[in-house]
Amino acid sequence: MLAPRLFTILAGLLMALLLAPAHAQQADPTAPPPAYDTLADLLEDEQSRNRLIEELRGLSQQDPVAPLGLEGEVSAEAIAATAPSGQAAEQVSMPRRLAEATSNVAGDIGSQFNNLISVIGGLFSGQPTGEPGFDSAAFMNAAINLGMVIIATFLLFIGFRFLAKPAFTHISVWSREGAGLTPILRLVIAVAVAAVIDVLVVALAYVGGNLIATFAVGETGELSTRASLFLNAFLVIELFKAAVRMLFASRYEGLRLLPIAAEEASYWNTWIARLIGLVGYGLLAVVPLLNFYVSPALGESIGTLIMLGAFVYAVGKVLKNRLKLRQAIEGMAERSSLSATRMSLQLFARLWHWLAILYFLMVLVVTLIRPEDALPFVMVATLQTLLVVGAGALISALLTQTIGRHIRLSDDLRRKLPMLEPRLNSYVPNALRAIRAVILIAVLMLVLNAWGAFDAAAWYASEAGRGMIGKAVSVAVILVLAIGAWLALASLIEHKLNPDTGTGEPDARAKTLLTLFRNALAIALVTITLMIVLAEIGINIGPLIAGAGVLGLAIGFGAQKLVQDIITGVFIQIENAMNNGDVVTVGGITGTAERLSIRSVGIRDLNGTYHIVPFSSVDTVSNYMREFGYHVGEYGIAYRESIDEAIVVLREAFDELANDDAHKANILAPLEVAGVVALADSSVNIRVRIKTTPGTQWATGRAFNRLVKLHFDAKGIEIPFPHTTLYFGVGKEGEAPPANLRTMRQPFDINGRPGGQPSSGEQSRIGQDDPRSQPNPEFKGDFDDD
Repeated sequence: MLAPRLFTILAGLLMALLLAPAHAQQADPTAPPPAYDTLADLLEDEQSRNRLIEELRGLSQQDPVAPLGLEGEVSAEAIAATAPSGQAAEQVSMPRRLAEATSNVAGDIGSQFNNLISVIGGLFSGQPTGEPGFDSAAFMNAAINLGMVIIATFLLFIGFRFLAKPAFTHISVWSREGAGLTPILRLVIAVAVAAVIDVLVVALAYVGGNLIATFAVGETGELSTRASLFLNAFLVIELFKAAVRMLFASRYEGLRLLPIAAEEASYWNTWIARLIGLVGYGLLAVVPLLNFYVSPALGESIGTLIMLGAFVYAVGKVLKNRLKLRQAIEGMAERSSLSATRMSLQLFARLWHWLAILYFLMVLVVTLIRPEDALPFVMVATLQTLLVVGAGALISALLTQTIGRHIRLSDDLRRKLPMLEPRLNSYVPNALRAIRAVILIAVLMLVLNAWGAFDAAAWYASEAGRGMIGKAVSVAVILVLAIGAWLALASLIEHKLNPDTGTGEPDARAKTLLTLFRNALAIALVTITLMIVLAEIGINIGPLIAGAGVLGLAIGFGAQKLVQDIITGVFIQIENAMNNGDVVTVGGITGTAERLSIRSVGIRDLNGTYHIVPFSSVDTVSNYMREFGYHVGEYGIAYRESIDEAIVVLREAFDELANDDAHKANILAPLEVAGVVALADSSVNIRVRIKTTPGTQWATGRAFNRLVKLHFDAKGIEIPFPHTTLYFGVGKEGEAPPANLRTMRQPFDINGRPGGQPSSGEQSRIGQDDPRSQPNPEFKGDFDDD
């Protein structure tokens, strides 16, 4: 595998750079080389010695270069076979492989430069050492023919690009100004169509170049090797440039996948295209031609120079634009409305140059250690990486637009299910964020697979891979079904509770029971879903269920009051003792039941104080809101007044109340007069009772009290104060002492007439027409604290 060796070489280079100074200072010149000690250990062990002998005999019958993994590097199998007994192969092979790989790379670079100098010197001197004679005439003829093929191919390519320019322009305009699709979808479709056209242009130029090279240049009907090398390089490189143009598209705003300005797109497209052309044409065309016509040593050395130059050029561009691109990415992060996207962009802004340098270093090392097949591997891996990352970015952008868009239902559906839209706007974005995380993991796995660091196909074929993916899919399906069941059942309950839908306004008992059922349903769904998910991912839920049973038993013994609360609350709900909005007396507290749970009830009293009463402390529930209510009033009159006349006046007050539009709908029966119920110290008390709808007895009673006072005043019936008898005492002669009384003169009113107090009839009419004298409108929960 290329990738493990690649990472081994990278690690070796880094370790060599870090440890070389220290080793240079601490090395003992008299100490034997570490390789001799290792060889001695191998030869001392009989089993390892026999394995080494067998390995050498097997290698002697093969190509001497075959067992060398990286130009002289011993294969991992050979190292493992020669490991001393009792010692793990990894413990022996890894340091040795790092050291040998580092040494080989450094030696190869040095030898290539020496070969380059010697070959160039031999060419100028006319005697290239170790190589066959150099035929300058054949070289010039081949160069001329190849130049003609190159010029013709590029002219065809430029011509086809010019012919395709109107198509690119129309597609770009449609991408920016089209209608009927979202902008991101139009962009994706437009880029895909433009990419097909671009690939077609490259293919036509490639075919045209092949025809010209075959029938117009050199020997007719035969495609030379040099032309084939160039044309294959042209196809691969221009396809790579087409992929880069999909990202930047400096000339067409509507075909640019990256959200950057045209000037920036032109800059990055230009230098990346130059880098691809330099490396591609150099390694795929120039180096093979030099190997064939001049010298393999010269071609190998030129390839090394090309890669070193490309590496220096790329790293220089990256470092030059490090801060500029970082600021641009941070600006995109600030404009993002999603926290996850913002954090990802900020992290990428800080690390992008290190990732780019690591990529170019990897390409350099691969080409140095495997020059024969490194470039195709790098190109394929890079293309796969670009495609995977691009597809992941596009899908993520689509999901980002979906997440940022507020879900809106139809007006009729919002009226029937008022809570469905808020729930969807809460659940769907979270689900899409989870999908984005899965996409990110998949992109990372595919990128590692493209570079050989991770075998995705083998992992998926393994039992662990299939099991993990199967469990992930099962968990996702379970969560989707659970959320769907919750949305359906909760929406059905809200449909029943909504007075505008269903069967109309539900009664208080239905509201309470449906609300409690919704809460219990949520708890049950969460518990069941959690248990199923744990079982699906391989956790044994048997001990959890048993532990929950034991814990429940312990709680039952230790929290008897809680259990009593719940049991009492269940029976209270079954018996329909109270509902939300009822005026009740519970635990000695009278008020409106605002919140009713399975364990307690929240009471708001007349003063606005909120009380939480646990059901375990409830012995009696007094509900004032069942079927009907009574206003019971006792009215006292003076002993000197006529009882019969007072009862008539009371009936007259009731008749006026029954004709009042604000109260007549609340009165269910005629006035009930019980008669005289007490001969009190200062008054004769008459009791009456008014039957009302439940909850309106207090407002009806207050309105009736007002009318009784007005009618008593109009008829001159006295509502007495307590009477007091004054005793002045008696002298010895039996005569009471004189009590000097004086009557104060009555004041005059504003008209000069004596008397400042109106008669009872006049007083009964004062303020009746003033709206300020009327009581406030009744409200829900209006009651008197009796």
